[in-house]
Amino acid sequence: MKITFLGATKTVTGSNFLVEAAGKKFIVDCGMYQGKAEDEWENSAPFVFDVNEIDFMLLTHAHIDHSGRIPKLYNDGFRNKVYATKATCDLCSIMLPDSGHIQEMEIEWKNRKRLRKGLPAIPPLYTAEEAARSLEIFEPVKYDEIIDINENIHVRFNDAGHMLGSSIIEVWANEDGKMTKAVFTGDLGNNDIPLLSSPTMIEDADYLIMESTYGGRLHMRNDDKAELFLDIVYETLEKGGTVVIPSFAVGRTQEILYEINDVKDRKHDEEFNKKYEKIMKTKVYVDSPLAISATEIFKENQDLFDEETQELINSGDNPLEFGGLEFTRTAEESKELNMKNESSIIISASGMCEVGRIKHHLKHNIWNPNSTILFVGYQAPGTLGRKIVDGAKTVKIFGDEISVNARIEYIEGYSGHADQEWLLNFIYSFLKKPKTIFLVHGEPEGQIALKQKIQGNMQIPVIIPEYGEQYELDSTRAEEGVSRLGRIKEARVREQKYIRLEVLGRMQTLKEEIEDMSTIIQEEMLSEDVKDEKIVNLNEKIKELEQQIVKIIEE
Repeated sequence: MKITFLGATKTVTGSNFLVEAAGKKFIVDCGMYQGKAEDEWENSAPFVFDVNEIDFMLLTHAHIDHSGRIPKLYNDGFRNKVYATKATCDLCSIMLPDSGHIQEMEIEWKNRKRLRKGLPAIPPLYTAEEAARSLEIFEPVKYDEIIDINENIHVRFNDAGHMLGSSIIEVWANEDGKMTKAVFTGDLGNNDIPLLSSPTMIEDADYLIMESTYGGRLHMRNDDKAELFLDIVYETLEKGGTVVIPSFAVGRTQEILYEINDVKDRKHDEEFNKKYEKIMKTKVYVDSPLAISATEIFKENQDLFDEETQELINSGDNPLEFGGLEFTRTAEESKELNMKNESSIIISASGMCEVGRIKHHLKHNIWNPNSTILFVGYQAPGTLGRKIVDGAKTVKIFGDEISVNARIEYIEGYSGHADQEWLLNFIYSFLKKPKTIFLVHGEPEGQIALKQKIQGNMQIPVIIPEYGEQYELDSTRAEEGVSRLGRIKEARVREQKYIRLEVLGRMQTLKEEIEDMSTIIQEEMLSEDVKDEKIVNLNEKIKELEQQIVKIIEE
């Protein structure tokens, strides 16, 4: 068995792994990169494997950083099966067309600029219609059933507890009478995520390919985050402000609705009841058509909820429905939210503030010291959400520079990813420990911290793969049984990727240098003490620089 790591390597998005085993080639996940511009370039880059040689695909879950390039795969000619749980198939039926719609909107904006410069228009990565067509190759499967791909390859999907339908995938491959087993965790959930069951514990594996998003951190426990959530919202409403919650349309949104509905049962003292009553009298708007559709899919797949939630539903208390909850479907309804002169709670996608209606709500609230921007999920480097969480004093939204005066809070305990403790517990739970663990889907600092913990506590070899690295997994070797085969098509990958990274890096440096130059000129060069001759000379140099920039744009 050979695995080539083609995404989510030392980063948290773009999940994609090529596996070659028992005469077959298949991929696990085919996700989009999100966040930094240099990463997002990868979305439109050609696949480094031949699409026509891929025999099937395994999809761990519906989040776009795991599924978002499936329509591109389809457009490139892939027509074999994509195996995924029914809930994942259901969610992809709304998430992939939504992603296609976003691609169309973004390319329309870019093409307007290109046409003004006399440049030809370029197509989107894929359209909403193309994304909808790609759904024909999805094959729904059930949890816990072993699927025989053929006589030599068998797979099983297990509940990962990360989002509705998310899976840990076991893969068995029989090669020359020797069985090798690899386990792909996808994204592992916390053991205390509202609505969902805990991740399935796996008994054994030869090799484990495991996510590490929070490999260096511990989450706040559930009781603490519920009280913190209540306090933040109450204090904001008391000041007459609005609470804006940037939330992923699928998963976090439904969990927050559950928390708001459920928080009343956690305590019964007078102070708590006062805060709770304040929230229950406040309008809660879910402003995302995708979140609305996803919530309906959650209701249709209630058999996947944990026992506690199913008991609540059976008693008539649906945690996804409560008084004061309103869904805004149209763009007009969304705009009206920012015209209302009332305190409210607005839950809106996207969770990293990169696209969608959330940017409008930020523009109308982030300047207001009475309002709160409450983050409840991971913010990837390079995203607007990450800049805000990291303490930016100003942010640019729709071309306007806006001061960040609102209260900024981040409740990490709402993350759908297991923290370091539960990642370690997942490995501890194996009756037969893996020979080697590959850490993917994480930032380098957290991955190194987790690697040290695993190797120190369990003495299991850990590899943090680079992009394009290929490894051969051998079940017969006495030790870890892993040999590195190098990087596939390394020269082409480097040529395509790194020249673009260099251009993007130079652009960022140039931007920073121009900002520094502007500050220096305003503070020093334009003072009354500077001679007119020097200012005239400076003006000529700036004109030359301006002409050079125009030439680059026009080429």
